[in-house]
Amino acid sequence: MKNFQLITVIVFITLAVFGILVFSGAIPIGNDNAPGSLGTVVLWGTARAEVVAPMLEEFNIANPTFVVRYVQKSAESFDQDLLEALASQSGPDLFFLPDNLAFHYANKISPIPFTSFPLASFKNNFAGAGEVFLTSKGILAFPISIDPLVMYYNRSILDSNGIVYPPIFWDEMSAFVPVITKKDDSNKIIKSAVALGHFSNVVHAKDIISALFMQGGNPIVAERAGVFNSALNASSQQLSLASILKFYTDFADPGKDVYSWNKSLPNSNDAFSKEDLVFYFGYASELASLVNRNPNQNFLAAPFPQIRNASFKATASRVTGIAILSTSKNINTAFTAANLLSTGDFASKFAIATGVAPVRRDLLQVKPTDAYFPVFYNSALFSKSWLDPSPDGTNDIFRRMIDGVLSNSVSPENAISDASSKLNLLLLR
Repeated sequence: MKNFQLITVIVFITLAVFGILVFSGAIPIGNDNAPGSLGTVVLWGTARAEVVAPMLEEFNIANPTFVVRYVQKSAESFDQDLLEALASQSGPDLFFLPDNLAFHYANKISPIPFTSFPLASFKNNFAGAGEVFLTSKGILAFPISIDPLVMYYNRSILDSNGIVYPPIFWDEMSAFVPVITKKDDSNKIIKSAVALGHFSNVVHAKDIISALFMQGGNPIVAERAGVFNSALNASSQQLSLASILKFYTDFADPGKDVYSWNKSLPNSNDAFSKEDLVFYFGYASELASLVNRNPNQNFLAAPFPQIRNASFKATASRVTGIAILSTSKNINTAFTAANLLSTGDFASKFAIATGVAPVRRDLLQVKPTDAYFPVFYNSALFSKSWLDPSPDGTNDIFRRMIDGVLSNSVSPENAISDASSKLNLLLLR
């Protein structure tokens, strides 16, 4: 009799616990599309559907307890489409989040708490550039790919000038410029060594100067107690940002030995493809377009030049992550899907298909054997990024900073100070 009563009590307790778990969504049952169950989650992005869909089909087959459905959106209208979908409560559960929009969307994202994905696990799994998605409140997105800024160079021009290898350090670049840059009798540039100094016709100018600042030990934007502030005026950097800014603008000063670029020249990517520019700073993802622009061009890629004797390496990068929208009606499954997408085979296939490097350390350890991707993978390991509050707004800030120094209307020190003040205004929510 006593045993029967004990069994009855255990059964009732078990049923009660089971009911609580079902009610909370921890155990899915019944309608598999109900909130909290496994079901289907929708992923938005700007990558081409014909690229993502086959990979997702394989992912869904490998993970049959739920379905991830992809919807391609236009890059130009993505922001507006997402805002309208959120307003009508018809938004996706997940979306591919570029790092330069992470700050913009932060209040629409459900951050992943470190109790669910520990900080140590994040740092052990992902390369440092992925830490752009880390905040004191949790993880804004699971990083999935890194597009590092590298240096493309024309091999034929280097060979004709007796230069065996491209520069590794910036002081080597400064020494190469007078040798490679060709000018006529009126000091007009005919063939340029490197496109630096200006903003308007230097493709990725903001990213190049950001990389230089980060090489000097400056994070550009820093967080403290959930508040983001400009770090451009911070005194902890290894090198003066004013001296770095002056180094950059010297390449556009006709009175300097390193003079190699001016406003009359075409955009740097066009000049490179026309073989009128020897060194072009571009992203790994640009490789295919550079090849298509001039299939006969003899060029390779090398790491972004570094500061000699520095204690670390750095280059700029574009990082893509998978974020969970706070309005998702299936948060649990969205978290599971985002986690598996970033840590499973999908991450590797996504990086290969989009022409960039994976962000996972174990995938970066296995380097391709072609002529370009070993450089991309190595560069991904020392890539860095920063939370850009407004790509258009910071473009204007960096443009004014560079143009002010070039016009001698402001000193490099004051240009940095003014840029820092304006960046702080953009960081105010």
